[in-house]
Amino acid sequence: MAAGWMAFSALASSAAASAETLRLECAVVYMPARSTWVRTLALTLQDQQVQSLTIDGVVPHAFARNGALLITAIDNERIQIDVVQRQWQSDYRGHASGQGRCDAVE
Repeated sequence: MAAGWMAFSALASSAAASAETLRLECAVVYMPARSTWVRTLALTLQDQQVQSLTIDGVVPHAFARNGALLITAIDNERIQIDVVQRQWQSDYRGHASGQGRCDAVE
């Protein structure tokens, strides 16, 4: 997992002392409705650590990192983002789920 996180850090190309923001757009398909939503994600990185996270302009109360995964929740949606594979997975307490691919935006 550490190697995956280092690959993500290289993607972000953050300098040791300066903060960088990585922006992603994730096309997430929600089931069972079969609807696609584009979710925006912004990560602020400093010294290869995630300092802040926003999803659709909303700052989650908390987030955790587990290897290459960022884990958080917003409005009953539990969200996991694999920053190396650029994959989104989420769950609305077992009633609906979402999966999608994320692409970097400049």
